[in-house]
Parts: sequence; C-alpha cells; structure tokens
Amino acid sequence: MNPFHEKPKRIDNCLMDWKALSPAPYDKHTVDPYTRTRVILMNGTEFENVWFSHQFSRNCQNGDVRRALALIRRSEQQQQKLVAALKPDNETLLEHTIGYEQLAVDLTAHLAKREQDEHVRNALNFALLEDFDHLYRYADFLDMEEGVHAETLVGGYTEIMPARPTIAHHRYPFDSIKRPIDSKTADPFTKLCVGIITAAEQQTMNYYMNVCAAYPNTPGRALYREIGMIEEQHVSQYGSLMDVNCTWLENLLMHQYTECYLYWSCYETETCEAIRRVWEHMLQIEISHLHEAVKLLMMEEKKEYQQVVGEGTFPAPLKLESNIDHVRSVLADTVQLTACRESYTFVEKLEHDADFFRYQQMVNANEADVASHAVIERYLKAYGQDYRFELAPNPIEALRDRTKDNVEIGRKPKTRELTNA
Repeated sequence: MNPFHEKPKRIDNCLMDWKALSPAPYDKHTVDPYTRTRVILMNGTEFENVWFSHQFSRNCQNGDVRRALALIRRSEQQQQKLVAALKPDNETLLEHTIGYEQLAVDLTAHLAKREQDEHVRNALNFALLEDFDHLYRYADFLDMEEGVHAETLVGGYTEIMPARPTIAHHRYPFDSIKRPIDSKTADPFTKLCVGIITAAEQQTMNYYMNVCAAYPNTPGRALYREIGMIEEQHVSQYGSLMDVNCTWLENLLMHQYTECYLYWSCYETETCEAIRRVWEHMLQIEISHLHEAVKLLMMEEKKEYQQVVGEGTFPAPLKLESNIDHVRSVLADTVQLTACRESYTFVEKLEHDADFFRYQQMVNANEADVASHAVIERYLKAYGQDYRFELAPNPIEALRDRTKDNVEIGRKPKTRELTNA
C-alpha cells in the first residue's frame, strides 16, 4: 500500500463525537495478547504525535502552520482517547504493565530481526534484554500482589525469566546518547524503525512516571520508580538515533507516515474483527493527516514528500509475534554488555574508574534499597523460588538458580566466566 496514492477525507470530516470516542473495550479474559499490545503501541504512537505537534507549534512563528497543526492535533487527540478506551476498566495496573513489557520485548525483537543498520540493530538488542528482565520482575510482583500468573497474559508467546538484571541497567547519562542516522542515506525501514521504537518506549516511560505515584503500596511505587528511570534511558538512547538535520515539517511528514504504516500493519495483522475495524478507521484518518503534512511541506519549504520518505510504498507489515529464539540468542551473547558512549562493551573491558561504575556507586550503593532486587528477594522469602515461565533452561548458567537473584551479571567484571552456558 502507498498512502500517498489514497484519496483523503477532509480533516473536519474526521472529527468524532463522544459516542464514537467510546468503543467497546476488549475482554481481558479472552483477548489475544498481541491485540492488547497493539492497543498499547498505538496509544503511544498517538501520544508521540501529539507531543511532537505541541513542540512544533511552540517553536513556529507562522500562524497558518500553527493553526494547521492545531487541527491535526485535535484529531490526533481524539484518536488517542479512542484507542486508550479499548483497554477495559477491570484490567489492573500490573496486568496492563505486563502488556507494556511484552510489547517492549516482541516489538523490539521484531524490529531488530528486520533492521539492516548494524548501529540501530545493536541499540535494539541491547535494550531488548533489559525490557525482558523488567517483564520478569513485574511478573513476580504480579503473582505476589494479585495471584495472577503472567504466562496467561502473555499467552505463552514470550518467556518470563531473568536476563541482564535491572540493577545493572543504571548507567551514566552520557552513555545513552548514540550516533544519529542520516535520513538522506538511511533505508526507509530504518527511519520507520527509529520513530516506532522511540514512541513505544516513550509511552512506557510516561506510563511508569504516572503509575509510580498512583500505585497503592510502597514496594509497587518503588518498582515503577526504578524501572521508569531505565525507560528514560531507553528513550534517550532511541531518540538520539533520530536524524537531527530534518526540519520540523519533514519530521511532521515522517510522523504521519509512520502512523499510517502502523495502523495499516495493525489492520493487516489484527485477529479481533471489532478492533480490526477500529484500525481501519484510524488508518483513514491518518491518511488525511498525512496529506495535510504533504501540503504544508510543499507550501512552506517547496519540497516533495519523496524527498523525505522516498516513493512511499509500505514495507511488509510490522507483526507482533513470538520471538523466543531471538531473545534467547541475544541473552546468551550479550548479557554482560553495558553501554559506553556511542557503543557497547563488556563490563570487564571498562576501566576501573569508568562512568558506569561511578554511577552504579551513586545510585546502587546499597543493593537492598534497589526495588527491582528487593521485589525478587521478597518473593523468594515468601515462596522459596522465583516465578518463571521457561520453555528450556536459561541460556546463562548463573541465571538458572531460582532461589537467588543475581545482581552481579552485567554489573561486575568478575562474572564474565559465569555467563557461558
């Protein structure tokens, strides 16, 4: 499909009344896990576009452009409200959080498997391992809090077990900034990939920022607080990959094109017919927004859309599906990696005074105070062994012990010899 060849509706005809903004939510007991994650993904994509539009408007002197942005943005706000309403009110914060982390794992893995740019692929696989560990820690907390086994929520498509431990994810801010891509030479899918993963991780960061203060007990608040800080690192990492030389209007066009691609992908892969119709409706609205962006780019900068996205035919649909083999492979090969400026390195290769160790001492001086570690310790004390869903033993031998939370892997050099299965 090429959205530039589609006939758009007038944006005024895309605006909806309150009834249209109140769709029937999915049933949390019967929903396919990837329907849940698609809802989370598109909620985050809409938030990114609204946030970007506000920032553009605040940095634009042209009143006509600001008014055009306001109209598109109002329509985007309605879309966000509609998509968010697909989540049922009886799905708890923790159950919904499992959806967030399953999305992070399987979206990142899918993109990494398709990405041809090694620099971008390395960034994806690095953060993938960390979101995978977050899923494990939230799953144990969910079982302890609500007696719900997360394997029923992920449908058996995503394993639940420890990876590079969350305590090892805390790094000095300089190490989150990576080399940006160049849109003039980057593959069209790479440009889509960077925008998609930035929006998805940003949505997770925003969710945890808000849930942190809303969770009804201290351990939960602490867990969301800590993992929310890691999500901020991920957003900094992925956002730094975006081309810094694009104009605001070029970025607007790319944002709208990305939304069109994602709604089309959701429509092509959705298994729930009622929600598939929602994705179809959202795609038609986004095509209207895209064509408005094309007009603005030509009017203000005298540029054709092809100068930004190429000829515009979508690549193969983005598909959320099981990625167990890929995750296991990344875990086996990179568990001891950490970020180091624009690249990644094994912890044992860092200088003893590296920023990573200095920052670890700042924030994790007392391991007992680290919430992601404490939640597993509490679980072990209550049940004797942790909660997992594994199809085979953990690829890392030192992570197979279900009676101990390893807080040294990926954090201390001496653990290198323990990470080979």
